Amino acid sequence: MGIELLRGGAEPPDLNPLTIRGLTVSYGEKPAVFSVDVSFRAGQMTAIIGPNGAGKSTLLKAALGILRPLSGRVTAYGRPLGEMRARIAYVPQRASVDWEFPARVIDVVMMGLYRDLGLLGRVRPHHRARATESLARVGMEGFAARQIGQLSGGQQQRVFLARALAQGADLYLLDEPFAGVDAATERAIVDVLKGLKAEGKTVVAVHHDLTTAPEYFDRALLLNTSVIAEGPVAEVMTDANLRAAYGGRLGAMHAAAG
Repeated sequence: MGIELLRGGAEPPDLNPLTIRGLTVSYGEKPAVFSVDVSFRAGQMTAIIGPNGAGKSTLLKAALGILRPLSGRVTAYGRPLGEMRARIAYVPQRASVDWEFPARVIDVVMMGLYRDLGLLGRVRPHHRARATESLARVGMEGFAARQIGQLSGGQQQRVFLARALAQGADLYLLDEPFAGVDAATERAIVDVLKGLKAEGKTVVAVHHDLTTAPEYFDRALLLNTSVIAEGPVAEVMTDANLRAAYGGRLGAMHAAAG
């Protein structure tokens, strides 16, 4: 029956964790993201890279429905995104969060369990155990009772990653997870993300550091409003592709890195 359907012109379902087709987002008259087509593969770690203002965070937010696109279609595991949100965890930029909100670390992590807690929000022992285990995975189990605003930037980022882990998702979307964190936190986050990959999970992260991308990620999406290249990191991060994305800024970046 499947062969007959394909002969009739129907396309096979796209079961990738996240597929974006024809996505365009505009702020005013200028498009921030233009006609992006990309599929993120299961069990892979993919970096979204590109210059400042390239639309990296915008792409992620539009794919999640946080921003309204002008056009495009997004599916997760072959279904409309809205039907699959339980399988998707999102870690926003740390700078976009109100850290003055009076919440303890354990309460923030519990937010990842909202689907399990239900409307009454009744916390049971297995919920607390899951939150505690998630904190332990990011090395923050000793901070459960601390107010979130009292933590350092790196500690706050670890807590938000723990919240995503508590959700038990299959697809993890992270917006600049290494921005403004110390080296120890960056290494801890990388280890957690690679652990998720080893479990068959999918990780997509907006990433700004070209020097660490080959070490941290399997694949890359090189973006500058539209897609420059997508594929294995080594194939994407060629001089020609990087110059197409960064232009004259590439030489200055290499000099700074040296």
